[in-house]
Amino acid sequence: MRSILKTYKTSVILLVALVIGGAAGLIFGTDATVVKPLGDLFLNLMFTIIVPLVFFSIASAIANMSGMKRLGKIMGSIFLVFFITAAISAVVGFIGTTLVNPLEHTDISAVKDLMANVEAQENTEPPSLAAQLVATVSVPDFANLFSKSNMLQLIVFSIIFGVATAMAGDRGKPIASFLASGSEVMMKTVKIIMYYAPIGLGAYFAAVIGELGPQILEGYLRTFLLYLGLSVLYYFGFFTLYAFAAGGSTGVKVFWKNVIAPSVTAIATCSSAACIPVNLEAVRKMGVPKDIAETIIPLGANTHKDGSVFGGVIKIVFLFGLFGKDITSLSSIASILAVSFLVGAVMGAIPGGGFIGEMLIISVFGFPPEVLPIIAVISTIIDAPATLLNSTGNTVCGMLVARLVEGKNWLKASFKSNTDFAS
Repeated sequence: MRSILKTYKTSVILLVALVIGGAAGLIFGTDATVVKPLGDLFLNLMFTIIVPLVFFSIASAIANMSGMKRLGKIMGSIFLVFFITAAISAVVGFIGTTLVNPLEHTDISAVKDLMANVEAQENTEPPSLAAQLVATVSVPDFANLFSKSNMLQLIVFSIIFGVATAMAGDRGKPIASFLASGSEVMMKTVKIIMYYAPIGLGAYFAAVIGELGPQILEGYLRTFLLYLGLSVLYYFGFFTLYAFAAGGSTGVKVFWKNVIAPSVTAIATCSSAACIPVNLEAVRKMGVPKDIAETIIPLGANTHKDGSVFGGVIKIVFLFGLFGKDITSLSSIASILAVSFLVGAVMGAIPGGGFIGEMLIISVFGFPPEVLPIIAVISTIIDAPATLLNSTGNTVCGMLVARLVEGKNWLKASFKSNTDFAS
């Protein structure tokens, strides 16, 4: 019991802070906004750290990849598998939100002031498609990358920088080491800031509930139940399909025979990073070659999270519903799916975290920073099932990559070459 409490300590403290903040908002109403500066302080700290955190984490993950043998084919297969599975999870999540609307009975009239910031941006004349595509992936000046408003552009630059560092070989090792050190320092910085999170988020949530009223609380309950249902469907249904695609009926048997330990570890730790050793052992027993396993598992812990993609879809749809924005147009659907994929890619392996992905959502869709605590609550309540999907998804993706790299008979070859696996 003590170990369980220690594992979930961060999430429990955040939930308690949010409950206290929500109760204060219900009791004091708009007077609860007096504590809003405490929340502003937390937001400012998080907005300050987001640019170096994203750059170091993404560039370091790519520049310090292990398993360099057959790198081109392996990385191409990993990207394809990550993209397809994350896209599928985004589509499944979106379909789920169309069937169960988290804010079906929520009165959104109280968010008119917050909507003003979004409407002001939408009323400007839209650029041409070509200009919009260029602006989506690049900035005219290097200094512009140091803005939280240019998250997509920063991600593209970080990927290019990481690839260039890896291509430099031995001469790039000092930079790769620097990136790894920078990533670790940024994670520790986030950890320090997170000590203040219960106070900051609790205060901000009190102000939000005081302004928006109790109607939004029902939306959170519906959101959690929706996410839980999607998690069960994806874990048992789609992971089985992925295993079948990787190795047929034998692949399904091998997957479910060895996936229990990673699943239990994910729920117990709520950390994809903590699951890396267990996942490496599991994919070895699943027959995944060593160079593939040692590349996809560490990389997937930081850049591939199906559960986070689910969460991204729900958060975006939640905000769209709160602000009365249309989600039925093709452009809205495409943008929701694309940003949800990116949210899954940039999420760090931080228990109880998710703020980086939420800032990306706010930045891309132009929502005011004041809505961050609204969707931060969602990250907290879905933490355990999200980690389960994130961690387990990396193991079955390892099987899919092995199928692409080694061919359709990879599983039979594993039986023959590995007596431990065959037994």
